[in-house]
Amino acid sequence: MLEIDGIKSELKKILSERRYVHSLGVAEEAEKLARRYGADQSKAYLAGLVHDCAKEFPPEEMEGILKTEYGVPVDSMSRLMPKILHGPLGACEAQRKFEIYDPEILDAIKYHTTGKGNMSTLAKIIYIADYIEPNRDFEGVEKLRRLAYENIDEAIIAGIDETILDLIKRGLIIHPDTVHARNDLIIKRSQR
Repeated sequence: MLEIDGIKSELKKILSERRYVHSLGVAEEAEKLARRYGADQSKAYLAGLVHDCAKEFPPEEMEGILKTEYGVPVDSMSRLMPKILHGPLGACEAQRKFEIYDPEILDAIKYHTTGKGNMSTLAKIIYIADYIEPNRDFEGVEKLRRLAYENIDEAIIAGIDETILDLIKRGLIIHPDTVHARNDLIIKRSQR
């Protein structure tokens, strides 16, 4: 794996200033959440730092890059929502560009936008850190930030609910991984 300073230097070259600042915010938030939930803080920081490394690729090119350069198939639902492909592509790029091979980190990067059923603690941390990092400013973010430190599962459910409501209002489709993530957390809540 490249050193953190080398990764930051490379990210500065490939991301806009705004996206780079966001990535630093996610890394710092992820590290704090990892401390709170007993996860590996260095893994959380690293996953947060590189989670958006493919975000600024042209969406119309992401599927082709995944298929031709990485041999990763793209499901029909993701084809209809090409912007979410920056998660799977980011996981591939993290391996190639930054020599990150830890499967838990790569999984957290891959699913940081959609979520998925049975997320690891690290995947949950990156999902919610992306939502609540200090540079985010939307109605209800402070409440979500508090909830993230009280109960990460409830914070993720609340975040997914907001996302789904927004997608419905805009007449857009909802990726099945997002539905699975929500359903999984709701079922686990009912079993406590």
